[in-house]
Amino acid sequence: MTFSVKQAWVVSSIALLLSACANDYVFKSNLDGKAINEYFKVGDVVLYDGDVQPTGNFEVLGLVEGEACQETEKDAPPHMSDARSNARRAAADIGANGFVVKSCFMINEPDNSCYSRTLCVGQAIKTAENK
Repeated sequence: MTFSVKQAWVVSSIALLLSACANDYVFKSNLDGKAINEYFKVGDVVLYDGDVQPTGNFEVLGLVEGEACQETEKDAPPHMSDARSNARRAAADIGANGFVVKSCFMINEPDNSCYSRTLCVGQAIKTAENK
């Protein structure tokens, strides 16, 4: 059985491609595991707001706040939900598993850093672990 140059080239190219796929492949990502944990730790903090209040015994760990900023007039306006999430993140930073909202408000007066902003202030609490 004889091969032409073209057939030999095709067979050797396929063999080369298959051997390249057989090598150990290392997955590299621009995602940082620590950053992912930082992002999702908000989910570990229960939000208590309005009629939903903590029941049972809990310990107040401190006062925390969260802010959302509209940097320029052309940016999207800040949302209360972002300020609450940032406050929950601050609560998680001090070991809380709950955040009791005391006050959320919007400031529509521009200053050096924000065109407008929303702020949420509340108590970071530690409750018995949820089952």
